Amino acid sequence: MSVPSVPIEEELYKQLIEKIKTYHPAKEFTMVEKAYKLAVDAHKEQKRRSGEPYIIHPLKVAYILAELELDMESIVAGILHDTIEDTPYTFDDIKNLFSEEIANLVDGVTKLSKLSYSASKEEIQAENYRKMFLAMAKDIRVILIKLADRLHNMRTLNYMTEAKQREKAQETMDIYAPLAHRLGISKIRTEMEDLCFKYLNPHEYYDLAEKIERKKTEREAFVKRIVTDVKAKMDEAGIKGKVDGRSKHFFSIYKKMVNQNKTIDQIYDLFAIRAIVDNVKDCYAVLGIVHDMYMPMPGRFKDYIAMPKPNMYQSLHNTLIGPEGEPFEIQIRTWEMHRTSEYGIAAHWKYKEGKGGEKSSAKEEAKLTWLRQILEWQKDMSDNKEFMDTIKTDLNIFDDQVYAFSPRGDVISLPKGSTPIDFAYMIHSAVGNKMVGARVNNKIVNFDYKVQNGDRIEIITSNNSKGPSRDWLNLVKSSQARTKINQWFKKEFKEENIIKGKELIEKDVKRKGYTMAELIRPEWIDTVVGKFVYRDWDSLCAGVGHGGIKEGQVVNRFIEELQKEENKAQTAEDLLRKMEAHANKNGKNEKSKSGVIVKGIGDVAVKFSKCCSPVPGDEIIGFVTKGRGVTIHRTDCINIINLTEDERHRLIETEWAENAKEENGDVSYLAEIRIIADERVNLIFDISRVISEESIPVKAFNGRTTKDLVAIFNVTIEITSKAQLEKISRRLKNIAGVRDIERVTT
Repeated sequence: MSVPSVPIEEELYKQLIEKIKTYHPAKEFTMVEKAYKLAVDAHKEQKRRSGEPYIIHPLKVAYILAELELDMESIVAGILHDTIEDTPYTFDDIKNLFSEEIANLVDGVTKLSKLSYSASKEEIQAENYRKMFLAMAKDIRVILIKLADRLHNMRTLNYMTEAKQREKAQETMDIYAPLAHRLGISKIRTEMEDLCFKYLNPHEYYDLAEKIERKKTEREAFVKRIVTDVKAKMDEAGIKGKVDGRSKHFFSIYKKMVNQNKTIDQIYDLFAIRAIVDNVKDCYAVLGIVHDMYMPMPGRFKDYIAMPKPNMYQSLHNTLIGPEGEPFEIQIRTWEMHRTSEYGIAAHWKYKEGKGGEKSSAKEEAKLTWLRQILEWQKDMSDNKEFMDTIKTDLNIFDDQVYAFSPRGDVISLPKGSTPIDFAYMIHSAVGNKMVGARVNNKIVNFDYKVQNGDRIEIITSNNSKGPSRDWLNLVKSSQARTKINQWFKKEFKEENIIKGKELIEKDVKRKGYTMAELIRPEWIDTVVGKFVYRDWDSLCAGVGHGGIKEGQVVNRFIEELQKEENKAQTAEDLLRKMEAHANKNGKNEKSKSGVIVKGIGDVAVKFSKCCSPVPGDEIIGFVTKGRGVTIHRTDCINIINLTEDERHRLIETEWAENAKEENGDVSYLAEIRIIADERVNLIFDISRVISEESIPVKAFNGRTTKDLVAIFNVTIEITSKAQLEKISRRLKNIAGVRDIERVTT
């Protein structure tokens, strides 16, 4: 008797629980189990591109979060992260079933769904990123869940089309991998970068993999020898710790080859030796040991313990010359530093068990300085293109940093190539706005001086300063400085910009045939201002004035509000009579010979929808289309069935005129039918013969054959009644091999 197999989702859930138990003291997992059961039910009808049950994805995301050793709330939110976006469950449902904290986490990773249909793909993407960053401000766990979600999507990218693979890989390389790097989560960042590399540069990826594999044995022997020798010396000195070798990930090797214009044979530090010890004192002791054993390469020592990277990374780095003249890199750190290197902010962002999910300490929150800065400047940035460009730039300059000192000895991290202006704005926007000069190492320097590692910088300010110069925008390197300078100009010339913006809006209103009183109504202003994320009407006008937003966008929003108001007040008959009156005024009211009567109005200009191609005899209904009369649909048309409540008031009863119900040659109608048949010789000939014998004009004919040898033909014909359509359908169905005939709707 065979043992029934366990469903894959149950197996994954068990693995998740076992993983949580390795670091979490909880004795029961009621909340996690409740989330699992809800997600299984919510996603039960959904499949992934791979054909697997959709529930596998949220469970895998939750497992990645468990690998980061996150709290129970994060795990539950990981399991539920797609419920608000992809299932009938709402924010309030999650809040009531679990907690507001978990609902906020799920909502934070949920894409915006109610965006204008006129919004471009780029605008939608930018707005989703804005939402994500604002959610991060409230709770950093939002981005940790989002990173886990994206990592699993990247792992299963092979099921997507090639175009989609490249699109997702590029987005991940531009935003998510740098974000993981900024937050110090190398465990996620390195895997993301290698996966992106594989899809964006497949030839280079597989070529590099092959070359590394070729010399793998030789290099592993070299690393093993260094590891053994260093560990022996540490044991002699009584220093407890672990020494191992790790291969650098493919993308970092590829970057080095491109940036330094080297071949794989010229890159010697493909493997890094890593020593992990108990305390900082032992780190420096091990450094002394390896310096005694091997020759250090000049200029390659980096002390990230004394001066940590902005993402909290700490370690001693040095490049040494091996016993046979080959360079190799060594990294020395404590166990706590190693944990931070792997998990970054996730290693520190602990939440206390109990009420409110209180954050651990002000000291840990201080480690998020970079995130706070991004959130500070992004909320004032109205232009989506500028926002996206700035985000990408700020995330991707992180690797190239210089460290300078303030007169008080504070360490300030800046992008490589920064000037004293960047330094001033990093201190405070008021310091930058009042800056009149700078001293570097006690010497006056020009504003375009490039800051070097170890520079001691003093900013000279004056209350008589007229503020920043527009030329500074060409000198600064950091996003923070650029944004603050732009904000100063916006604020300084706000009154002028408000006046200019109002003039531009008024001109556009008149150009589109409206008056200001008719369109720019007080009751709609707050709604429109909110859609563009401005504080008030004057700020929005100032945005138009300085070019941050186009006046046409603003006016179009007001037109949308006007149309909504008209839709509520008018019935379909009102709209139709209004159009008729307009047509009469212009002498264009021609009687239609369509054979359709619109209830209460009579014979008007109508169009037959191409989506369902109604013909006399079909049950029909009219849809009032502004400016284009009435469009006639079949009542079973999918587009009519799926109308929103706001659109249903534009439906109007219609019926066929008596003369239309009878077959006559005066009026003809297009109908599309689908013929499904077994593939055979002369099938097309037989179909064409039947249609020809009925003297029916063919307007379009296309077909295909499936892998199962089923022939499918879509034929558009011109007929005069439903009876004629039924007759031709019966004859076609009698053709040998024809399985079915159906009307086509789109």
